[in-house]
Amino acid sequence: MTWKDDLDAAWQDVATMPPDDFRGLIEQLVSNPDVPETIRQFHTACAFDSTGSSDIAIQGYQRALDAGLDGYERRRAIIQMASSLRNLGESDRSVEILSAEPTDVGDGLDEAVVIFHALALSDLGREREGVVRLVHALAEHLPRYTASAHRYADALLPSSQPTADALGPKGSTR
Repeated sequence: MTWKDDLDAAWQDVATMPPDDFRGLIEQLVSNPDVPETIRQFHTACAFDSTGSSDIAIQGYQRALDAGLDGYERRRAIIQMASSLRNLGESDRSVEILSAEPTDVGDGLDEAVVIFHALALSDLGREREGVVRLVHALAEHLPRYTASAHRYADALLPSSQPTADALGPKGSTR
């Protein structure tokens, strides 16, 4: 088994292990010299986040990002850090982070960006903007009515606010 397989297997047990034991297991697994430093920091942050220590996790996510975490794990770190910030009452920072994150990458995380962004917007009293983002994201998965869904979503916001071109996934069909 590779270190990646070991980490995947460990994450299957997160719900059944005491928090300290789980964090210890992850720490042990990422201490393997073959694990890149950015991945080590990311998984350590995830372990803290998943065991109720979001405040510590945020620092770890930021260290991993600052160290050059990239690809799929970078997107996960962005989403998870923004979610943790929101859970700690920092929805404004969550919105700021997620506003900069594209929703057209196609890596399976685009909708997660939209969902967590909408939740943070809701916390800030910007529910309609959140609903607009959700409708635009979901409209892309409809077998019919895509154009109508986009138009109705755009109609939810005053004309002074961004429309689907700014809020929805890029490349959406209208």
